[in-house]
Amino acid sequence: MKIALAQLNYHIANFEANTNKIIANIEKAKTAGADLVVFSELSICGYPPQDLLEQEDFISETEKYIKIIAGACTGIAAIIGAPVINKSRQGKKLYNAAVFINDGKKHIQRKTHLPTYDVFDEYRYFEHNTEFNIFEFKGNKIAITICEDLWDKQPLGNSFAKDKLYTVSPMEAYSKQNPDFIINIAASPFSYNQDSNRRNILVDNAKDYSIPIIYVNQVGAQTELVFDGGSMVLDRQGKVVKSLKFFEEDFQIIDVDKIDKLPEIGQPAYERIARINDALVLGLRDYFAKMNFKTATLGLSGGIDSAVTLAIAAEALGTENLHVLLLPSKYSSDHSINDAVDLAKNLGVKYEIINIEKIVSAFDNSLSTLFKGLAPGIAEENIQARARGVILMALSNKFGNILLNTSNKSEAAVGYSTLYGDMNGGLSVLGDVYKTDVFKLARYINRNQEIIPENTITKPPSAELRPDQKDSDSLPDYDTLDTILFNYIELKKSAIEIASLGFEMELVNKTISMVNRNEYKRFQSPPILRISSKAFGFGRRMPLVAKY
Repeated sequence: MKIALAQLNYHIANFEANTNKIIANIEKAKTAGADLVVFSELSICGYPPQDLLEQEDFISETEKYIKIIAGACTGIAAIIGAPVINKSRQGKKLYNAAVFINDGKKHIQRKTHLPTYDVFDEYRYFEHNTEFNIFEFKGNKIAITICEDLWDKQPLGNSFAKDKLYTVSPMEAYSKQNPDFIINIAASPFSYNQDSNRRNILVDNAKDYSIPIIYVNQVGAQTELVFDGGSMVLDRQGKVVKSLKFFEEDFQIIDVDKIDKLPEIGQPAYERIARINDALVLGLRDYFAKMNFKTATLGLSGGIDSAVTLAIAAEALGTENLHVLLLPSKYSSDHSINDAVDLAKNLGVKYEIINIEKIVSAFDNSLSTLFKGLAPGIAEENIQARARGVILMALSNKFGNILLNTSNKSEAAVGYSTLYGDMNGGLSVLGDVYKTDVFKLARYINRNQEIIPENTITKPPSAELRPDQKDSDSLPDYDTLDTILFNYIELKKSAIEIASLGFEMELVNKTISMVNRNEYKRFQSPPILRISSKAFGFGRRMPLVAKY
């Protein structure tokens, strides 16, 4: 029996487009001689649909398009992911389900372990499964799980930890029924510090239960979440014998009778920074495409954050769709302006220079009576950032160019940013990328030729809001800062645990205090492309008014 793995990019609530894509791949699989084609979790409606699941017409549309897909399953079977109604009237109204369709007949397998951590909140909408039924097709006994192979181990940060609500392992329950293989449909998002764990967990489960696994993940971005694909087939010894592309749609066929006879495929070399770059490009591209946005702008300062953001935007959207502004003040150095111009020219991006000195002076003059007798400080510095924000938003409003936010995760964590100034934007590209990784991204972007000027990468980081200002005036070096932040945010370690790694307790406490104090700022941030296991946004829900 031949099974097609269809790794596709879906659009939440776009039932017609998703269904057309599914049917096109059903026909492709049929032409290629496949007996069954498998799609990912909640493929019919896109993942995660969130509170759309509470709207009756959304569920009605789901049922309508399942019937349309069923009509296309003649001479071939399909497995699609869909919300289905809980007809028992006990518990939640819906199940997260896999629907096996064959010649008008259906086998429905419901999801057991409903994730409630980080960005996931499935128990808000779905009832959990309690029955584990295999079915036969073409002489094979088949079991279906829904992302649940990833729940049976507890890797880094417990982000895939088994939900304590449940004690039943689907893999264990199915293994007692001796299926020939397990099909796992998933919506597993990318995170650079966990992606190898997913493969390892699948390997361990196939090996531990001696059952081949056919794993189909989705690809594409849904607002903050970026799904990297990476679907694969594993034999009963846990060897990966077929793998699909990362960050791209893909389609491959496996002959299940040959799974245990195929050679192992080594894990391809895919460097961490390259994966982060590809995730950001895909996330930005899909955000614009699925929101029907065309053009973008940003403030190009000559600093590394805006440089990396522009280079990623150029790859994702095309240079012809970018129009950037250089907004120097009296504190901007000549080399920063030159670096910004050189970058725009290297990429072939349209740019304009608007000096904000007169605009800032007008603010200063208007506030001179109110501020009389007070020394200049942060208020005056922030006026510069906000003046830039006003100009960028004016360009955005006038020409429909979506403003890209250029703040990095290190700055966002400690509040080194200005509300209604450099925090403006419709999407934050680097908001989940620590500063040390921003530098590495710049080197990666320059791997074949110099795109980002070398001076932008090597000069000391500075906001250039006062004479001779450097980030190091108020922040520890970024290697130190980012290590503390990663341990606190991603790994959720206490101050004592972090200090035990060799950091001064005073510095650790100061850093953690800055993170906690600035939660109110991050609450007002634009959506952030998520590339780690714990990004700021709806995956990290911290109270604003807590006493830390």
